[in-house]
Amino acid sequence: MPKAPTYKTGDFVVYPTHGVGKVIDVLVQEIASHKLELIVITFERDRMTLRVPVEKAATSGLRKLASKKLMEEAMTTLRGRARVKRTMWSRRAQEYEAKINSGDPVSIAEVVRDLHRNVGQPDQSFSERQIYEAARDRLAAEVAAVDKIDVETATEKLEKVLTAD
Repeated sequence: MPKAPTYKTGDFVVYPTHGVGKVIDVLVQEIASHKLELIVITFERDRMTLRVPVEKAATSGLRKLASKKLMEEAMTTLRGRARVKRTMWSRRAQEYEAKINSGDPVSIAEVVRDLHRNVGQPDQSFSERQIYEAARDRLAAEVAAVDKIDVETATEKLEKVLTAD
């Protein structure tokens, strides 16, 4: 069985439902007379702190930042052609939300690609735009952390990839 990754203070990590966070501490806390080793993660954007027990880290989906190779794969996915599904929007919206919450950069890139609107295309509904922006922001946050750039620059990078022909 592969050894679970170890997390250190200062590491950037991805928690599936919250995106990119930073480990601010790994500590032992006594809860109901049990000693628990906890990874303390802060999410700047949401102004939130999360404590994940070390032994639950893998099953919770917590992971280190994506490798450069995986981010390249996500960029390749962005450059691909949008897959337009003919299913009802409510069904597609659920699928898109599930992909975003999976925390997988390639799945998130699929959502961004499929919901991106170029100039001259019909406008998106409010919920489409919300899901698109959530996916784009989540992907941009990880691109920023991997490339060591700010989120605005990462968002511009994604927009360039999406509009390049």
